[in-house]
Amino acid sequence: MNEQRNGTITMVPTKLGTLRVDASGTGRPAVLWHSLFVDSRSWNRVRAALGESRRLFMIDGPSHGGSAPMTRRFTLDECAGAALDVLDHLEITEPVDWVGNAWGGHVGALFAAAHPERCRSLVTIGTPVHALGASERRRIGAMVSLYRLVGPVGPLAKAVERGLLSPQTRATDPDAVRLVGDGLRHADRRGMYTAMRSVMLARPDLTPVLSDIVAPTLIVTGDELPVLTPSDARAAAAKLPHGTSAVIAATRHLAPLEAATAVVELVVAFWRDGAGSGDTPTR
Repeated sequence: MNEQRNGTITMVPTKLGTLRVDASGTGRPAVLWHSLFVDSRSWNRVRAALGESRRLFMIDGPSHGGSAPMTRRFTLDECAGAALDVLDHLEITEPVDWVGNAWGGHVGALFAAAHPERCRSLVTIGTPVHALGASERRRIGAMVSLYRLVGPVGPLAKAVERGLLSPQTRATDPDAVRLVGDGLRHADRRGMYTAMRSVMLARPDLTPVLSDIVAPTLIVTGDELPVLTPSDARAAAAKLPHGTSAVIAATRHLAPLEAATAVVELVVAFWRDGAGSGDTPTR
């Protein structure tokens, strides 16, 4: 392990290669898994506040950040298994609070369903529940093919920024825009292409899994996120044994970057009070 300025970095061998884990904070353990295209730096605006009451284990997913690039297709179930490998390697046996952003929410849902004894609570942020529709699949498939041919060219990077960040964020927050662009440009090209195919194009419908998640669960969406509207989030929460939902204004997929204060308030309150019934007020 290497001591870093913001925490302790551990490189953990898993079934999906070596994953970088950044640990900081104090208290009960919490796993944070980021969105596709970015890495654990996307939690930087919330890590200090969340770390006041939790020991945060921020995992860089396969082909992202400091983790090893993947050379084969992989599944979200395998990602959940890799997270279990991380916890076992770090000897974390008590249940964790999982906070997942987009991709990380998918992984967290599958982790919570498969390993209920290891998951104390689940928060998903900007995580669509349904698989891609036909038109989405064609559009995203074309983007993935373009990336394979030419890499992170300007128009493709702009398309990713538009997909992840709200118009307000893109207009007023250059640091958030830069982080998204850096994640795409600095990634191993083959590894990112593999992740795009595995995480976006092959994303399953999570609806059948929801009823198997016994942990209290908070589903957070942004009012600028067309693939998970507030009504979609409420409907998904209603399928959970202990589900609730919340909406954060002026955000799309990356609310931890776009609205850090609102995310911290929601997550800390959820950790404190647990999941109730109905909706959490819009922030």
